Amino acid sequence: MLVGLTGGIGSGKSTVARLLEARGAVIIDADRIAREVVEPGMPAFAALVEWFGPGVVGPDGHLDRPALAALAFATPEATAALNAITHPAVGAEFLRRMQEAPPDAVVVCDVPLLAESDEARSRGYEHVIVVEAPRALRLDRLEVRGVPRPDAEARMANQATDAERRALATWVVDNSGDLEHLERQVDDIWAALQAARAD
Repeated sequence: MLVGLTGGIGSGKSTVARLLEARGAVIIDADRIAREVVEPGMPAFAALVEWFGPGVVGPDGHLDRPALAALAFATPEATAALNAITHPAVGAEFLRRMQEAPPDAVVVCDVPLLAESDEARSRGYEHVIVVEAPRALRLDRLEVRGVPRPDAEARMANQATDAERRALATWVVDNSGDLEHLERQVDDIWAALQAARAD
């Protein structure tokens, strides 16, 4: 069973992923894959260096992400090149991990930009879990994580709205309370997933 998990930045989606994993779900994390496919030695790493130049490699031999971002988002052509290199690599690795999961598993794909990406939505999710929290709380959480408020607001502005995400949702998780409140909701969703898998 394939389940999509999404939510705006700072909503607590990663916490929900951990809770689902603790209950037996196989988690495939899009952000983690996106980092792994551009590690040194990977084809996407070589392609990025070839297109953007050696200045995107840091002293440690890994990508200098701020340097890459400065170049990649400077022009539409550069952004298109970044996407053309990274998206197929991420997609291929996503597919490989989905195929590797046990056939009877609940596979939860943690995809931050599910509502924004036609490619992500085309993967055929049977259910979608959307994690929500009030904007002010999300901004506070991001500030604690070291993201300056103007940067957090800019990122939110570039993401789908709550209504757009909700339109895809089988379940909406309210992450404005404490962990116990969150756990109860995840328990209910996990029970529903088990029931659906048994049908």
